[in-house]
Amino acid sequence: MTKKISVFTGTRAEYGLLYWLLKDIQADTELSLQLLVTGMHLSPEFGETFRQIERDGFVIDEKIEILLSSDSAVGIAKSMGLGVLGFADALSRLAPDALVILGDRFEALAAAQTAMILRIPVVHLHGGEITEGAYDDAIRHAITKLSYLHATSTEEYRQRVIQLGEAPDRVFNVGAIGLDHLNRGTFLSVDELAKSLNFALTQPFVVVTYHPVTLADEEPIASFNAILDALDLYPDLQIILTYPNADDGGRKIIPLLEAYAAKQPQRVLAIPSMGQVRYLSAIKHAAAVVGNSSSGIIEVPSFDVPTVNIGMRQKGRLAAKSVLHCDATTAAINSALEAAINRSYKANCEKIHNPYGQGNASQQVISLVKNLKFASVKTFYDIKVSV
Repeated sequence: MTKKISVFTGTRAEYGLLYWLLKDIQADTELSLQLLVTGMHLSPEFGETFRQIERDGFVIDEKIEILLSSDSAVGIAKSMGLGVLGFADALSRLAPDALVILGDRFEALAAAQTAMILRIPVVHLHGGEITEGAYDDAIRHAITKLSYLHATSTEEYRQRVIQLGEAPDRVFNVGAIGLDHLNRGTFLSVDELAKSLNFALTQPFVVVTYHPVTLADEEPIASFNAILDALDLYPDLQIILTYPNADDGGRKIIPLLEAYAAKQPQRVLAIPSMGQVRYLSAIKHAAAVVGNSSSGIIEVPSFDVPTVNIGMRQKGRLAAKSVLHCDATTAAINSALEAAINRSYKANCEKIHNPYGQGNASQQVISLVKNLKFASVKTFYDIKVSV
């Protein structure tokens, strides 16, 4: 009997990481893919990225509208409420055998809690990680407790999921699923990338993505202005600026990056969403990646490219030696960026080990899903402590 596997996606970044898993479920005769799309994907403000999902050959089974035109914590909380309402209807209609959720977004929490109430087993990817500067950290751990099966990106994170009371026989270290692109994806040359972006890449360039820090004391506008001030010190670097996530405070950053690009149209490109192929191609050819996105920690080191990780958002996450951590001040960002684009430092990046796996996670997840035997009662696993 064919298993119906629903997969949730609410952002461009998360969809890009899930791409090969979606393809593998779609191609497997023992599985039937159901795709739930929500959040930023459906927003014109963030590029209506659901259209890219459709261009990639996927059928969207349910579109759940939840994203309010708000830039506040109250707005985010209301979006979560709308999400629960929408997911309740969608999941009851689809009646999947399992729901796959990646990560730690507020939209994902709404989907996970709905599935738990409907007794649909949640398969959680990237649990056990730490990002102390964002409320995503608490959301991730909450999704772990709502989930039945776990596929972590490192052994350390596997142990942390077990520490949260999940039985070891339901927790598996498969590596970071986004690294499957390294072995299976195709990338654009610099010329092809420039043509696709309609932006001449004639000098070394950096890719910049900065998301609001939702817990730590790191005001988004001040921090983003510090990044721009640091970038001004490198007039020979071109810059690709991508939009932030739809977290509270994110919309305040968009006018700043658009104005910055408008003043220097030959040097700076601002873009709501690059799509996975263009984004990874840009990373591959970049002098450095700058900001506080998880991709700078997890995927970028595998391209032998340095990362300047700014501020508190990713605090606590395992990182390769090619990741330079700095405060969200102009002086600190300048110092880290100078080190990152130094030729001798970049040469050293080619010897860096990425702790997040070898790019073979998707088929491991497929195997876990196929062998899933769901029991609605989940026993808390106690770690024995010797006294």
